[in-house]
Amino acid sequence: MTRDNGIEVEGLVREFKNGPRAVDGIDLRVEPGEIYGFLGPNGAGKSTTVLILTTLLPPTAGTARVAGHDIVREGPAVRAAIGAALQEAALDPLLTGREHMKLQTTLQGVPKAERRARGDALIERVGLADAADRKVGGYSGGMKRRLDLALALVHRPRILFLDEPTTGLDPSSRADMWKEVSHLARDEGVTVFLTTQYLEEADVLADRIAIIDHGLIVARGTPEELKAEIGRPTLEVTPVERSDRRAVESILSRFGSAAPAPPEAAAVRLSGGAEGLAAVVRALDAEDVAMRDFQLHAPTLDDVFLSKTGRKLDAGDEEGTGEHPEAVPA
Repeated sequence: MTRDNGIEVEGLVREFKNGPRAVDGIDLRVEPGEIYGFLGPNGAGKSTTVLILTTLLPPTAGTARVAGHDIVREGPAVRAAIGAALQEAALDPLLTGREHMKLQTTLQGVPKAERRARGDALIERVGLADAADRKVGGYSGGMKRRLDLALALVHRPRILFLDEPTTGLDPSSRADMWKEVSHLARDEGVTVFLTTQYLEEADVLADRIAIIDHGLIVARGTPEELKAEIGRPTLEVTPVERSDRRAVESILSRFGSAAPAPPEAAAVRLSGGAEGLAAVVRALDAEDVAMRDFQLHAPTLDDVFLSKTGRKLDAGDEEGTGEHPEAVPA
């Protein structure tokens, strides 16, 4: 690994007083220039992990190196190398976007002669030029997220931590954020550590993914590798005549295990994969079953998540108390 913009984690633990381990001995390796998706249900340990890796919360045990620096012994060096846009944007509603940028460039030690140009370029980049002189208190949620991202990029970080950056955004704002994150990694070589509750987001953006549950990593790999573990696609058939549903169900049972389906349809998880589709069609035709709808569903990250954690990921909930950064350390 090129140590100056990767992340290496070994046996990382974080315990809170009167509570379970929020992070329970995890290992991670994030390669330089990749987008690493970190998924988990509420309270699984995602945000706690980010707070540790950004030096905002000390670990109870284990080691981690970010940008080649130990997060405990070399905190200032870690902070100099990273940018972070966390769940709660630290924005002053009485300051304008441009004033925020002026403050951030000053705090980050950008040379005085470069501050205005750097700030204006980033404001333009995230599409806030028309709102730069408006107070942030009047910004929409999407505008605040974009400003927070711009502020995190002021000092040209080698590693960027994004903790659920698109939660609550409308589809258009989310797509804009995806485009910018992809550009940072693909075109500028920035390493991105992304926590998200949107499985589609991880599927679109991430080079590799880890799923954390109850403080433990329960799966890791590329999106394609994880979906391949689930393997079998699901075939859903809706007959023209509702009375034929039982017959369809019986026919499909020859080709795999039953799967959930709407009341008017029957579904099967194909044991032979998509290659068995032609045989299913022939069998239905042989029984003179007329089909109204015929859908093949490839495995998704939703299927992976359900398989690994036993529940679906609900992007609408808040993090549980196990993720609370102000809990008293043990």
